Amino acid sequence: MAKTKSARASSKREPVFVMPEPPRVKAVSRIPAMEDFPGDHLLIVSAKDFPVAKILAHELRHLVQSRGKPKSVSANAPVTDPVAATIGGRLVVWAQWDAESSAFAQQTAMRKALELLLKECPQEISIVVQADAAEDECAALATYVAAVNSQYKLGRHTLKKVEAHATLQTVQLFGTSKNFSAAHPLAIARGNLLSRSLTLRSPNDLTPARYRRDIAKLASAEGWTAREYPYKALLKVGAGAFCAVAQGSPDQVAAIVHLTYAPKHKSKHLPHVSLVGKGICMDTGGHGLKSAKSMYGMHEDMNGSAVALGILKAAADLQMPVVIDAWLAIAQNHIGPLAYQPGDVVTALDGTTIEVVHTDAEGRMVLADTLTMAAKRKPDLMLDFATLTGAMMYAMGTRMSGVFANRPALGEGAVAGGVASGERVSLFPMDPDYDAALESKVADVKQCLVSSEADAIYAARFLSRFVGDVPWIHMDLSAYRNEGGLGAVSDDLSGFGVAWGVAQVENLSRRG
Repeated sequence: MAKTKSARASSKREPVFVMPEPPRVKAVSRIPAMEDFPGDHLLIVSAKDFPVAKILAHELRHLVQSRGKPKSVSANAPVTDPVAATIGGRLVVWAQWDAESSAFAQQTAMRKALELLLKECPQEISIVVQADAAEDECAALATYVAAVNSQYKLGRHTLKKVEAHATLQTVQLFGTSKNFSAAHPLAIARGNLLSRSLTLRSPNDLTPARYRRDIAKLASAEGWTAREYPYKALLKVGAGAFCAVAQGSPDQVAAIVHLTYAPKHKSKHLPHVSLVGKGICMDTGGHGLKSAKSMYGMHEDMNGSAVALGILKAAADLQMPVVIDAWLAIAQNHIGPLAYQPGDVVTALDGTTIEVVHTDAEGRMVLADTLTMAAKRKPDLMLDFATLTGAMMYAMGTRMSGVFANRPALGEGAVAGGVASGERVSLFPMDPDYDAALESKVADVKQCLVSSEADAIYAARFLSRFVGDVPWIHMDLSAYRNEGGLGAVSDDLSGFGVAWGVAQVENLSRRG
C-alpha cells in the first residue's frame, strides 16, 4: 500500500532505532602495577579462597580487613560485600567471587560491585581477575555483567545525537589466561540489550508497522531469511484466533513474522529450534478494558517477541550449529467497533473453534495460530515466550518466571537451564484434567475462565492444543521486569529469558 504524504512526513521525524552494542573487550594475562592501570575505574575480583596476601592494592586490602568488623571477628574473615576506595585519584572496587555459589548469586554479587563504578558512567573500566585456575570463568562473568549494564541511556528517546559518554566503550581485563575469549558472554549480552531496547520503546514509536520494518532491517543486516504473513493473508487462510485480536485496530498492520537463521556451513542433520514470541505492541484489554493503572506499561506486552529476537541474535553471533526459526506474533489489542468481544466464536488456523470469554486474554489467541504455524515444521524443540498472565506474577512475583513443558525431561532441562544461566524458573503443573474447566457448550474450547484462578495453568493447557506432538516449553515471563534490577542486570527491565533460551539452544545443539 502506498504511503500518504502525511505518513511519509511523520516517518522522517521518527527516532532512528540503533541496535545497542556492548563495549569492546581487551584481555591480557599480565597484571600491571597499581599505578599503570588505564582509566580511573578499577574492579579487583578475587576468588573466595584466594590468599589475602596476594590481593592487589595493599591500601584497599587494608580497608577490607579493618572495615567495621566487631572485635570478635577475625581480621582475615571473608567480606562478601564489595568495598570501594579512592586510591591515587582512581576509584577502586574490591569484590569476592564465590565459584561454589549459584550463577544467580554470582551475577548479583558482580552487578553490585560493578554498580559502584558504572554509576559514574565511565567510558572505560579495568577489571583484574585473581582466581588462579578459574580466572576465565570469572572473567566471562565480569564481561557479561559489565556488558548488559553498559548502556546508561537505554530506552531514552531523543532526536538529538546521543552523547559519546552515554555508553561504556571499553572493558580491559587483566589476569585471564592466554586463551580467553569474550565472544560467548558478549553474544548473550548483545541479545539481552536488543531485547531490552526493543521493549523499552514507547507505543507510538514501536507500532506493529514500525516493528515489522525494523525487524526486516535487522534480518537483512544479519543475513536471516524473513517472511511476513500480514493480517489479510492470515484472514484468508483462516487464522481466526490471531485475526480476532488484530481486527480491533483501525489500521490492519498486524502480522506474523517468520525469521530463519542457519549456520553458514549447514549440514543435513542439524537440530531445529522454533522460537515463538508474543508481540502485542499495546494491550488495552479490548472490551475487557484495563484500568489506567493496569494499562500503563502495556506497550511492553511485546516482550516475548523481543526475547525471541535476542536469542536469535545471540545464537547467530555464536554461529551455533542449529537451524532456528523465530515466529513473532505482532499486533495490538485495541477497543473499537470492530474489536472482538466476549461470546464470539472464532476458528483458529488448525480448525479449532474457540469461545471468547475475556478479550484481555489476547496473548493466548495470537499465540494459538502462531504456534500452529511453527509446529507444522516439526522442530526438535519449540520455545515460546510471553508476558501472558497476571496470575504468574501473583504466584511467582517478579524475581523468577514460570515454565510449562509437555515432556518431563524438558521440564527438568528448563529448570536446570535456569540454574546454569542465572535466570531462574520454576516448573508448573500442566495435567490434562485441567481441561475440563475449558470445555465449551458452543465451541471446541473456551479461551479462558471468567475467574482468574490458576489462569497461568489454563493458558498453558489452552496453548498445548496447538503444538501437537512437538517438544515444547512455554515461559510465562513474570520476571521480565523487576524493580531494582535482577541477577546480572541493574535496570528494572531485565531481558529475562535470553540467557536461558541460549542455554536451551546450546544444549540441543550439543545433543544434535
